[in-house]
Amino acid sequence: MKILVIGGGGREHALVWRLRQSSSVDQVYCAPGNAGIAAEASCIPASLASADELIALARTLSVDLTVVGPEAPLVAGLGDAFEAERLPIVAPDAFAAQLEGSKIFAKQFMAERDIPTAAFAVVESADDLAAQLDRFEYPIAVKADGLAAGKGVVIAQTRAEAETTGRQMLSGDMVPGAGRRLVLEEFLRGEELSFILLSDGAKHFVFPPTQDHKPAFDNDEGPNTGGMGAYCDPRILPADLNATILDRIIEPTLAGMRDLGHPFRGFLYVGVMITADGPKVLEFNVRMGDPETQPLMHRMRGDLGGFLASAAYGALDSTLVSWDAGPTACVVLASEGYPGPYAKGRTITGIAEADASGAKVFHAGTLLRGGLYSTSGGRVLGVTAGGESLAKALEKAYAAVEKIYFEGMHYRTDIGRKGLARYK
Repeated sequence: MKILVIGGGGREHALVWRLRQSSSVDQVYCAPGNAGIAAEASCIPASLASADELIALARTLSVDLTVVGPEAPLVAGLGDAFEAERLPIVAPDAFAAQLEGSKIFAKQFMAERDIPTAAFAVVESADDLAAQLDRFEYPIAVKADGLAAGKGVVIAQTRAEAETTGRQMLSGDMVPGAGRRLVLEEFLRGEELSFILLSDGAKHFVFPPTQDHKPAFDNDEGPNTGGMGAYCDPRILPADLNATILDRIIEPTLAGMRDLGHPFRGFLYVGVMITADGPKVLEFNVRMGDPETQPLMHRMRGDLGGFLASAAYGALDSTLVSWDAGPTACVVLASEGYPGPYAKGRTITGIAEADASGAKVFHAGTLLRGGLYSTSGGRVLGVTAGGESLAKALEKAYAAVEKIYFEGMHYRTDIGRKGLARYK
């Protein structure tokens, strides 16, 4: 097969890397890709906002399958556009993509189907905001309704902070467009995990559990980011909890979308909080997580290309992939200031040495100029490694991190700490 991967971040680099090792895959293209992906696939400039351009590209390249990494094209209806042209794609339709594209849609969908989630209120104006704030104890989560690149959620510690944040979102100053409507949400306490599956519309396959680290700084402090690291380890999720999540969350979600006439096809990511009252949904994503994809792809074996194609053609075959027994971990190296403003164009050294040490360095925000890599994004690299234990995987990843340098490089030093504590 020839496969086109849409996107240009660390998630897409990990997918490309694993697809390159698939027995069913002869050629991998990526649009637009990044400097690291360019070493492993043919990168082609393209606008992710133009379905017509991406359809034309898939036809020109005569690809057998398209795999979409980021959420914005999916919410905009790229899956529908490819389906209309009878081009195989791993993607939900635009209606189903509302699970991520509209937090209001997702919360109302869950409420209608008794899927456990935090108590919430919908806010569409400043008057609504003032009326709803008194319903909650604090802290609360203030969430922009639409897509906000991981920056549309603020945990407000007080009513005054919640009101200020809500007004900034409603005005469009904080997250333009995405915050014209809001969700106020009960703050859930517990441990968060990422539950990711692939569905062909009828059957589904659940990936091994992962745990992301969203706050920017150690000890889960600082602003939320797109993710500062993740690890993959089957011991994250005991069998009884896994069964509860499948029974109370996954099956009702997939059945609900079928009942609405939009069977879910593609990747579904469920952010789950394990609370004292059991697992509850924090959020839905309609694509693979980033950085969760990096440790997942590092741990995967088998034919990813054939596996994804089987889903796209409505005949999901999970026997095509398997998993290393040992855990894997990813440490994100970010630009100073991320998730706020940050400098670009800072020279990166040590990537080859890190790769040679036994880790795999996935590129997220990088450029290659004059033979040197430089920073071009907030999240720059995802240093990923595996081992016979979580401790060994983390040790290998952090040893590789020490070989890399760019001015202002920032990373969390406690990735996987909750997992290590769990296994003592």
